[in-house]
Amino acid sequence: MPRPQLNSNYRIFMRNDFVHDYCTRLSYVQCRWMTSSKRVQDRSKSKRVHDLEIAAEKHKVISKIQYLFEVLKGEPENIIPLRNLDQHRKQINLPKPHKISDFLRKSPKLFELYKDLRGVVWCGLTEQAEKLVKEEEEIIEKYGEKAAENVTRMLMMAVDKRLPLDKIAHFRRDLGLPMNFRKQWVHNYPENFRVVQPFKPYDEGEYLELVSWKSSWAITELEKTVLSLKQEQIVSEHVPGLLKLAFPLKFPSSYKKVYRYGGKIEHFQKREYLSPYADARGLKAGSLEFDKRAVAVMHELLSFTIEKRLVTDYLTHFRREFVMPQKLMRLLLKHFGIFYVSERGKRFSVFLNEAYDGSELIVKHPLVVWKEKVRNLIGYRGKKKKIESFDDLSDMEDKTLLGSDSEDDHVQLELGQDETMHSLESTSTTDGSEMEIEEVCRAYNN
Repeated sequence: MPRPQLNSNYRIFMRNDFVHDYCTRLSYVQCRWMTSSKRVQDRSKSKRVHDLEIAAEKHKVISKIQYLFEVLKGEPENIIPLRNLDQHRKQINLPKPHKISDFLRKSPKLFELYKDLRGVVWCGLTEQAEKLVKEEEEIIEKYGEKAAENVTRMLMMAVDKRLPLDKIAHFRRDLGLPMNFRKQWVHNYPENFRVVQPFKPYDEGEYLELVSWKSSWAITELEKTVLSLKQEQIVSEHVPGLLKLAFPLKFPSSYKKVYRYGGKIEHFQKREYLSPYADARGLKAGSLEFDKRAVAVMHELLSFTIEKRLVTDYLTHFRREFVMPQKLMRLLLKHFGIFYVSERGKRFSVFLNEAYDGSELIVKHPLVVWKEKVRNLIGYRGKKKKIESFDDLSDMEDKTLLGSDSEDDHVQLELGQDETMHSLESTSTTDGSEMEIEEVCRAYNN
């Protein structure tokens, strides 16, 4: 019997239906794969690196304040009606019934509340906070060239030499980029990159595209460190290719027995891998070379950041562009001597172990020093103090300014997860527990 002929419209319909079904299945599979991150939560408290958990908690606290700074900077006269801040609850992780006003009162040296003649409550920055905001802008401007270099190097690592602006925006604070990153900053370095829309009209999204390849920037931070390369020693004709460099390993004292069973780790360290700046299209996903190059890419990206840490969600967004595995979280956990994954907050963070001494960065970017100044002004006292609630509009009849320098006004920010900063800092990092060796061996065999 002859095969029935299908008209073109029906073929298109069937093809579209197949693509939709395929994408749906692919999305489901990807979601299933990412559930492997639950392994982080399954770790016992004894297997956590408390010093880096403290670092994660510090970042979580200061990021809330930093976000509010940026909200106020975007307002005329740097003030905003208190009711308008309610829409930013999600960004500062302040669920109801907690009040925005109570949150602001915890940092009276940074924020002030007052009521106008119409009875509307406003929030603004204190004079001290305004000076800090200006200082941050000056630091970002001063180190703009270095930030542009790091963004350019990210484009050089990308398989298509371009990255979506939306994804780079996730790294804005981590790379030390200004608030006007999208509208103005990206146009300040036309010799490095340009904004394009290569997929119009199907995709209206904007991409940052590499303009010129700089060979002297195609040398990884690990190469510079291991080979002790100085800026004047870097040749402009450098061509990225195969590397055979060992990654710095830093295990907590509770992992000391790993060295007795370090055969797998030693073999990994001696294995050749392709430079993050070399073309990786030919690598087979899941191969040993593929995985080691992925570790090198993550190591390089973390080296670009001012705090040598990133939210893991942001890394997974770049899997296709940087040719990294789907099970990225699994790879991070596997190489715990290079990376540490913290589970504090709603999002996991990954740290570059070698960059930290305890809970402190060994080399501090000026923006990190600036953050420490801000944190010292947050009303923090180590233990929670119950604050008296008040109605934002009715209990302020005799108060034109909320917040003072008194001891009662210094209260701790909400830390969550039943652990305060005080409890983290008082926890010993050497509790006698050791990571199970079978767990390490299984990870390296997988």
